[in-house]
Amino acid sequence: MAYGLAEDPGRSITSHLDSVDYPAEREQIVRAAEDSGAPVDIINVLKSLPQTEYASREQVMRDLAEAARRFGAPWLKDDDGVDRDRRNIGRDLVENAPAGHTRHP
Repeated sequence: MAYGLAEDPGRSITSHLDSVDYPAEREQIVRAAEDSGAPVDIINVLKSLPQTEYASREQVMRDLAEAARRFGAPWLKDDDGVDRDRRNIGRDLVENAPAGHTRHP
């Protein structure tokens, strides 16, 4: 996964932020990445962004390192003190999805 230029632009988080209209909520950013065909690891990092709303792409870029840390260290508590298990982000949404639901989380 790359944060900028990469051999495969599809593996770059930044290329999946191009279609987002700011200000945007974290879930809108995740949906835009899903719609642009982002791989599951990028989707999960975006789901780990620390803020719920972003005024600009630059704010998202600043928080990518923290999102990657949160996703990569699921045993750590978040800044608000809550212990959120990120080992299977979205698994329940897929396994318990209504009939016909085909999108990954």
